[in-house]
Amino acid sequence: MFTSYSKLATAVYDLDKPLGHSFKDVEYYQERLRGMKKRILEVAVGSGRMLIPLLEAGLIVDGVDNSSEMLASCKARCAELGLQPMLYEEDMQSLSLPHQYGAIIIPAGSFQLLEDREDALQVLDSFYHHLQPGGRLILDLFIPEEFTINQRTTRSWITPEKELITLETTLVEVDLLQQKNISYLRYEKWCKGKLIETELQRLPIRWYGMEEFQMILKSIGFTQITRSGGYQYGKEPVDSHEMITYEAIKP
Repeated sequence: MFTSYSKLATAVYDLDKPLGHSFKDVEYYQERLRGMKKRILEVAVGSGRMLIPLLEAGLIVDGVDNSSEMLASCKARCAELGLQPMLYEEDMQSLSLPHQYGAIIIPAGSFQLLEDREDALQVLDSFYHHLQPGGRLILDLFIPEEFTINQRTTRSWITPEKELITLETTLVEVDLLQQKNISYLRYEKWCKGKLIETELQRLPIRWYGMEEFQMILKSIGFTQITRSGGYQYGKEPVDSHEMITYEAIKP
């Protein structure tokens, strides 16, 4: 089982979320970072869905990811557009970069891929130390609402080469006390009715209560913490299905 995004997972991500695809988050992050002159870091940068629009808006943005396949896709996309960001292949848990940043961002709930709570706390502390004084941490969290064990969902995509990729997702474990769930993802590539490639992925998700995560940020040392629901800055979340964006300052 792989816990990072490998070849087929990256292909599906690029087909399902092509450059320009937004959940209203791209516009939100562009607005929150507008005019920033300092260097920005996007963690779990993937293939550049967020990074590239920020670069095109004139911001200085580095990216880090633990998937070599995702980073290769990001580099190729950037090269096509004449962009040359600094990209690093590292785990969040062992982050050690040569810069301090004016902002660190983690869109789309990617922080929740950290299964172990102690790892999550260590990562937040690392982010704190990678920020300049006055720097901002901005990240999205969500609360899962579907907990049907062994329920399977299947989706499919056609590649530019006219091959078929299918994705079967099965929720296999839910731990309400520890606030985490585990899904198994099975990717298959088909050509002319024959299975030519298979890939398995183990996908953990850990979630947090709103007050809980705010207290965690405070314990790390962050101040001026803002929670925003549905990508409307300063609007307190009111529905559990809303993406919750936290913004916090390193004093």
